[in-house]
Amino acid sequence: MAVRAVRGAVQLERDEAGHMDEQVGALLTAILERNALSTDDLISIWFTATPDLHCDFPAAAARKLGIVDVPLICAQELDIEGAMPRVVRVLAHIESDRSRADIAHVYLGAAAALRKDIAQ
Repeated sequence: MAVRAVRGAVQLERDEAGHMDEQVGALLTAILERNALSTDDLISIWFTATPDLHCDFPAAAARKLGIVDVPLICAQELDIEGAMPRVVRVLAHIESDRSRADIAHVYLGAAAALRKDIAQ
């Protein structure tokens, strides 16, 4: 089994904890489903949030999904002028038999514009 990385992102409509939980939960669920993963396949997850998000830690949504024994960390995205606002990004390290080319990176909603080269 190889160690692989899965990328993803979602843009929130508003800076509210319940909305973040819903959207980050949907992103993580889609990453797991599209890559045929279970929580046992997760090694660690990095979350970043744009500086305009203050309501909660994105990792809290993962814990609410039952991802409780996986190392998680949150960081702030660079504050780049003109960057898409209210975005949570994910970099998940996983164990998988899939090749790198077969990993499904997940960019939901408007965040699909961030990485048209790898968004599926």
